[in-house]
Amino acid sequence: MSYKDQLGVIKASPENYIDQDLIMQVTQKGLNDDRRGFLRKSFTSALGVVASSGLIGHVNADEKKVLEGDPAILEKQDWQTTLGKPVVTNPYGMPSKFEDNLQRRESPGLTRVSAASVSFTPLQALFGMITPSGLHFERHHQGWQDIDPTKHRLMINGLVKRETIFTMADLMRLPSVSRIHFIECGANTGLEWGNVAVPSVQYTHGMISCSEFTGVLLSTLLDMCGADLKKGKFVLAEGGDGSGMTRTIAMRTALDDVMVVWGMNGEMLRPENGYPLRLVVPGVQGVSSVKWLRRLEVGDMPYATKDEAMHYIDLLPNGLHRQYTSIQECKSVITSPSGGQQLLSRGFYNISGLAWSGRGKIKRVDISMDGGQNWRPARLQGPILNKAVTRFNMDWNWDGKRSILQSRAIDETGYVQPTMRLLREVRGTRSIYHNNAIQSWLVDLNGEVSNVQTM
Repeated sequence: MSYKDQLGVIKASPENYIDQDLIMQVTQKGLNDDRRGFLRKSFTSALGVVASSGLIGHVNADEKKVLEGDPAILEKQDWQTTLGKPVVTNPYGMPSKFEDNLQRRESPGLTRVSAASVSFTPLQALFGMITPSGLHFERHHQGWQDIDPTKHRLMINGLVKRETIFTMADLMRLPSVSRIHFIECGANTGLEWGNVAVPSVQYTHGMISCSEFTGVLLSTLLDMCGADLKKGKFVLAEGGDGSGMTRTIAMRTALDDVMVVWGMNGEMLRPENGYPLRLVVPGVQGVSSVKWLRRLEVGDMPYATKDEAMHYIDLLPNGLHRQYTSIQECKSVITSPSGGQQLLSRGFYNISGLAWSGRGKIKRVDISMDGGQNWRPARLQGPILNKAVTRFNMDWNWDGKRSILQSRAIDETGYVQPTMRLLREVRGTRSIYHNNAIQSWLVDLNGEVSNVQTM
């Protein structure tokens, strides 16, 4: 049993739906006290139990008496009286056995075809802005491969003066850059389109991760090969896996901040993340960041490949399709407290979450505790980077009443994250991709947190 399970803060919650009338009944008065006042009021004469998910609970007077005689405090523990394990026990460091519940998970509700698969990042239990490499979400179209880097090649052809084949050694000799960016699947939060309230933030928003990537700028390679920038308006990226994933990238994007990447979070890519070579197209839906990258072709028109003509397109209310809808618009979500978690008692909590935009930096995040009637600005935790996730926080003193928690992000272009109602007015209800609507979490009277649909 994991540490979080022992504390009882991660629970399965039923699917819940709530209409606007109920939202209007939920009111929450914000306190005027500053952060010091919150902490003093919440913790005076109480002991805190801090769960690894970031939730805080308080104990009553009787429980305090028990804790004062707690053998974990009064008696020496085994690890204080025995010799620790030697360095060679874990040549490659692994998480504690008490964190074994923290893992990527597949959704039981998604159809699995052959080796195609999706795994979701446990956003509810992460801190800061960087996703550990072992928890980065996965989306494969024919399973992942572990490719021998000495046999892997990258070819650049098409409208170029010098068609070139690079080995990994060739690429890693070039001037490299390291940048922090998010990758989000275009179908992230897709189940919410159909009023399917999956229980936790891992399943609603877990197809996003943020990492430090290291590689060479695509613009450097195109310059080396003499790309024709007058005729060449697009670049086709082709993966080396069995699905032959191919995506069209506009040349203006290719020359901006696109990277050909071999490193992730200070080490080589993991196999499931494209080892030994992948593309990273910042701010664009994840399918364009082609993994196991083997070929780049410069052309004069979009390629309309199978994954661009049949998938990753949006069906609009008038029957037309939006194609090449690549930008991941401004979005945010509260990760703690969030669906499936439990508030142990009334009192102080830190509301925390993530915000991101494919168009640049996050400028502001507002939080509502009453279903969108009133909003307060959250604290943004630096660094605030271009096309990267930004962590936000807010002090909250829960008085034990029903509350609906929401976050609303605004990016540097002035774009405001929409409600689900506004998004559906424009996009209809038959879409799967690019849902960036405001997410709502209901905190019930007993402290249980669940996913609710607000129409």
